[in-house]
Amino acid sequence: MEYVYAAMLLHSAGGKIDEASVKKVLTAAGVKTDESKIKAMVVSLEDVDIEEAIKTVAPVAAAPAGVPEGASPEAEAKKEEKSEEEEKKGEEDAASGLASLFG
Repeated sequence: MEYVYAAMLLHSAGGKIDEASVKKVLTAAGVKTDESKIKAMVVSLEDVDIEEAIKTVAPVAAAPAGVPEGASPEAEAKKEEKSEEEEKKGEEDAASGLASLFG
């Protein structure tokens, strides 16, 4: 995964994605590099339009974490609201229980 991140960083910075650049980024990040993985990735990205690939994947990546696929944001918000209400009720119950200890 680090290799892909290095390529994305180079792309977003406007740099050339070649073996030497990827290796520099990985080394700077403290990653132990594997020359064959770097070479394979660079070769596989030669004919890829990275901007187009990002646009194709972006809608999938933009889904919030923890929301099942196909679930609506409204349903998730209601679920969070219920969770907060349950938490408040639990805190109130605990507080009233403590109050009974002190009379």
